[in-house]
Amino acid sequence: MTEESKGSKALLWLVACGFFMQTLDGTIVNTALPAIAKNLDASPLRMQSVVVAYLLTMAMIIPASGWISDKFGIRQVFIGALSLFALGSLFCALSQNLTQLVLSRILQGVGGALLLPVGRLALLRSVSPEQFLQAISFVAIPGLIGPLVGPVLGGWLVEAASWHWIFLINLPVGIAGIIASSIYMKGNPIPNPSVFDLKGYLLLAFGMVTFSLALDAGSSLGLQKAGVILLTIFGLASIAAYWIHAARTSKPLFSPRIFSIPTLSIGLLGNLFSRLGSSSMPFLVPLFLQVNMGYPPFKAGLMLLPMAIAGIGIKRFAPLLIYKLGYRKVLVTNTLLIGLSMSSFFWLNSSEIWWIFSFQLFCFGAFNSFQFTAMNTLTLKDLNGEFTSSGNTMLSMVQMLAMGMGVACAAGALEAFRDLFGQDPENMLLAFRSTFACMGIITLSSSFIFWQIKKEDGRSAVLKDSVLD
Repeated sequence: MTEESKGSKALLWLVACGFFMQTLDGTIVNTALPAIAKNLDASPLRMQSVVVAYLLTMAMIIPASGWISDKFGIRQVFIGALSLFALGSLFCALSQNLTQLVLSRILQGVGGALLLPVGRLALLRSVSPEQFLQAISFVAIPGLIGPLVGPVLGGWLVEAASWHWIFLINLPVGIAGIIASSIYMKGNPIPNPSVFDLKGYLLLAFGMVTFSLALDAGSSLGLQKAGVILLTIFGLASIAAYWIHAARTSKPLFSPRIFSIPTLSIGLLGNLFSRLGSSSMPFLVPLFLQVNMGYPPFKAGLMLLPMAIAGIGIKRFAPLLIYKLGYRKVLVTNTLLIGLSMSSFFWLNSSEIWWIFSFQLFCFGAFNSFQFTAMNTLTLKDLNGEFTSSGNTMLSMVQMLAMGMGVACAAGALEAFRDLFGQDPENMLLAFRSTFACMGIITLSSSFIFWQIKKEDGRSAVLKDSVLD
């Protein structure tokens, strides 16, 4: 084996490990939230900011990742991302209150946001075009394994040691990654990188943050209706100002002309509204199992395994069904199935037989994973030329934004139902059941968006399974 092939294999493993760290940390925290809340003397029903802060930070940083890599060099940025991720993990473990933990998660999110796009760029510039798809497929495998082991590992660490170890385990991996990156990764700064649309970036980032905070302000920040309305108006005004700016500048962050591609427009909007509901499940289910059902963290993590296993198993069949039936029929039908499977949790009770609950999670996991593949391939399949990079970046940003907003919406709905019904165990059960139904209805609403797809879309396309999700 030549030195070049050894370096390429090492680079593959390096990027794969970085992706694994990112996806693992997105799921490992959910099972540990009640234990973290108890230790930090906080309510387990108000811990969503720990998840939202991480996802929202990633949504903010992703649009700038390409320019940052060009400006400072792929190798330097990847090492910096690993360092920030490891440092943020250390600060998370050392946090003494919820505010410190949220700030530490923001730092962790900055590093996590750069790991995948910069790693993917490193492969693009180091691997031959003939081997790129195979390389990306290899790197994507840890992305599927992370959500599978995350909840179980998180629950086990909480019981076997303490919640601090769900963050401390990132330190040796991060240090090893930094050493390996300095040896095997290449990529110097580009002499004359393209001009970065800083004004547009600030407008878009401010709009995303303020609008997302508006969804979470009532339950997490304790703001009254006037504060929520103010944040919403500022967020929408900033996003509107960005699109006016983008239409007038020569090199915007995202050009409005990108929406001239119908499948991209439908795919992005569908991603946003569909994930808004379904992304709340990894947050709600462990919380429900521990707060209402009295499950220990490890058992709660094990209960999520059917959802992850079904998600991996359905991947290979998704392209065949899409090609045979077409995107419109598949996405409209599957969106309804996701919404109904989520709403079915409304009939849960505290004496539910575990295998019935597992079957519900299995069905949801299969439908949801199938949805991701269909939505992502629809969004990207007609991209070409100047919009390829920006379209892919926008999809990643929308995914992270929707996931954070979904958790914020679920937490807000849960608090509203709790205030409506009361806080005793029986009424809390009703509050959780109502929240599941509410988030299921939100997911159902995205079927109206997918109904706008033309019937022939996807029948003649060469489908590429989105293995990165």
